[in-house]
Parts: sequence; C-alpha cells; structure tokens
Amino acid sequence: MKAVVLASGGLDSTVTAAVAKRDGCRVYLLTISYGQRHRVEVERARQIAMALGVAGHLVLEVDLRPIGGSALTADQAVPKDRSDDERREGIPSTYVPARNTIFLSLALAYAETLEAPLIYIGANVLDYSGYPDCRPDYLHAFEEVARLGTRTGVLGKGIEIRAPLLHLTKAEIIRLGASLGVPFHLTHSCYDPAADGRACGRCDSCRIRREGFQAAGLPDPIAYAEV
Repeated sequence: MKAVVLASGGLDSTVTAAVAKRDGCRVYLLTISYGQRHRVEVERARQIAMALGVAGHLVLEVDLRPIGGSALTADQAVPKDRSDDERREGIPSTYVPARNTIFLSLALAYAETLEAPLIYIGANVLDYSGYPDCRPDYLHAFEEVARLGTRTGVLGKGIEIRAPLLHLTKAEIIRLGASLGVPFHLTHSCYDPAADGRACGRCDSCRIRREGFQAAGLPDPIAYAEV
C-alpha cells in the first residue's frame, strides 16, 4: 500500500519512514518548510529521502512565522540545559501552535491525491509529553476528521493514521532504527543549530537525543557544537 510519511529530517520521523518501509508500504515523504529556525532539517530530509530510496518526496513551503507563538518560529530564546523534570512541566515554548494539525491536514490532502490509505507520523508521548498534538486521543480524533471531511472518507475508504513510535522511549526508538539500518548520521534533531549546522547539544531535543543514544548503548554519529 502507499503511505505518506511526515518527514522532518529528524530522528523520529526517519525511523518512522523506515518502519513504513518495513511494513511493506510504498513510501512518499512529505516535508514542511514552515519558517523554522532549524531549516537545515529540510535539506537533511532530502538526503534521507535519497538514502531510503522512497517512491517520492514532496517539500512544501508553509511559512508559519507571521503567526509566531513559538521559539521555533519567532524571536524567542530556545530553552537550554533543562533537566528531565523541567522538560516534563507544562507545554514548552518550542510547541508550534497547531503544527501537527496543519501538517496532518497537508498529509491528508497528499494521501487523498495519491490514493494512499495510510499516513505515518513520528509522534511520541514519552519524550514530548507536553505537546498536546502528540497524544493518542488527538490522533484518533484526526482520523475521524479524515473520515468526515474527505471524499475518500465519504466513499467509505478512510485513511488510517499510524504512529508506530508513540509509546517507545528514545532508546527504544534508536534501537529500532538501528535494526532497520536508519542513516542516523543524516538526521538532525537540534532546535537551535550553530551557523555551520552543528547541533547545539543543549536544547531539549539535543539532550533527549543524546540521552537516548547513551541509554541505547550506541554512539551518536552527529557532531555537536558543545559536548
């Protein structure tokens, strides 16, 4: 079956794409360039698409900077050096308002055009428990939106949202990716990279990634500006 996979260029979405391939899907990646400060991830997504040998890769420009409201799309400082307990308190400033709703809507449109019955997303409730649009009930609700609001749904075919990493720890995600031959060296996770593209090593995403590789007992193949 055809499947649309939301692909940011990050670790989780790349493992998700590999899982979709493992599941026997003909994979079409969808990357959204939304004005994020870490735009380097868009180029990484292109490299990952080539490395995985996917059937197609669409990059859409949807500038969310005029809306703002996030440290990723506005002139706000990205949180650094936060502990695990601090990361789990409230909704972080790196939350982009309605991002997954916007992205899934675009993925839904792409899937309907391709006649693809599946959308894969790398959502995870353990590492990003503060993000409301990564919860199982949200994903189930969006499936209902897809059923009610598309020609495909009205015809009774439906589009399934799959989030295979939803309840995995970062270490489990990394081990899964390693078993599937994921090109981790191409992935980009940092929210606030240096001018040369190196990961900062201190933002929430970098810390979660580094802790995950350590817990998985595997080396992280990317370079960090600060170690």
